[in-house]
Amino acid sequence: MFNAVGGSTIHWTAHSPRFHPSDFRVKTLDGVAQDWPISYFDLEPYYDLNDQMMGCSGINGDPANPPRSPRQMPPLPIGPDGERMARAFDSLGWHWWPSDSHVNSKEYKGRQACNYCGPTGLNCERGARASTAITYVPEAVRLGADLRPDSTVYEITVDPTGRTTGANYYNGDGEPEFQPAAGVVIGGNGIGTPRLMLHSRSKSHPNGLANSSGLLGKNLMFHVYGGATGLFNDLDWPTYRGPLACIIMSQEFYETRPDRDFKRGYTFQMGRGQGPAPTAIGNVAWGENHHNEFAELFGNSLGLGVIGDDLPEEVNRVELDVKLTDRYGIPSPKIVYRVGENSKKLLAHGVKSARIVLKEAGAHKIISSELNTNTGWHLMGTARMGDDPDRSVVNKWGQAHDVDNLFIVDGSLFVTGGGVNPTPTIQALALRTADYIRHERGDLKS
Repeated sequence: MFNAVGGSTIHWTAHSPRFHPSDFRVKTLDGVAQDWPISYFDLEPYYDLNDQMMGCSGINGDPANPPRSPRQMPPLPIGPDGERMARAFDSLGWHWWPSDSHVNSKEYKGRQACNYCGPTGLNCERGARASTAITYVPEAVRLGADLRPDSTVYEITVDPTGRTTGANYYNGDGEPEFQPAAGVVIGGNGIGTPRLMLHSRSKSHPNGLANSSGLLGKNLMFHVYGGATGLFNDLDWPTYRGPLACIIMSQEFYETRPDRDFKRGYTFQMGRGQGPAPTAIGNVAWGENHHNEFAELFGNSLGLGVIGDDLPEEVNRVELDVKLTDRYGIPSPKIVYRVGENSKKLLAHGVKSARIVLKEAGAHKIISSELNTNTGWHLMGTARMGDDPDRSVVNKWGQAHDVDNLFIVDGSLFVTGGGVNPTPTIQALALRTADYIRHERGDLKS
């Protein structure tokens, strides 16, 4: 995660797929988890609006997803490496499609097109890779938002009736301040949001703010992630050139099937090789054979990531640590998590299938892992939405069941995690909640 103005979109690949309609109806269709209180089609206009704000490169016609409105830009060229992987999927008769991407394939809103100078995960000096820091934030400031970086909110305050009155925070100089408000909107992700709300105890909310259900912090979901990397000796160009992950994707195994021993599924996300420093530090063992391994890997590797639907379990949760605190003495979040049996079976299937594709593509060596040790960068589910106040924290608008002037607009809202990157869905949910507040909650404008 990245703690800065712009949030995690400061450090992301800008791969921007949407949830499937089935992701909102997992209980009805598959008998697991819970259904969302909204449908894909409730969220669709806000997906579209977010694409306009961020700028989406892509193309219609994907048979794995519903029909869509045209993207703002054509898809990024998949390159000869993408074409090679696409031919392998075709040979197997498996689905693939160019990735939707918030990376410009042509100039958009004054931001230049990607020139394929290298991976875009950490930064893009041309502005080709969108982030909220260069899209939403400047527009919000232009419209009157007061941006206060380097501040740390530690408590949402309430009146005797339990309604929010504002927030206590430490400013950039480390001094405590209070910001009064007619309503409060929280967007601290699946760990930061429950941490703040659990810390905001009061007589009205003795177990944490808006936690009458006892579910605040529970049902933490990470996108379990595995995959395989193929080494090639006959590629047409070095694989560190171009966006790292916005190439092609496959959702051949996205939906539940009766012939498999797990529920839901996963997406294949094609990845290129890393630049020289990440390759040397993170992918090659140190020792006398370091340079030989580096030469074999650098510019010659292509990967298939398996991003799996991590079904919610109450045992996976965020708590307040009883010992550790931050620099202000605020309790640190304590994460309790273990990978479920369904996820283990899903990943094993995904890794086996990834190896099949890479072999078909001509890899002379394949390296695979059923569980990436870096799993956990997508944080979801700890303040989930629902119609039943006993089984959820907020309603379908992101409004807390217990506090009518408190809203949440981050991944903690998620009822299920889907098998795709969550950022476009988080953004669409935030836009939908903002629309509701603007048109239905005139009492919060003061």
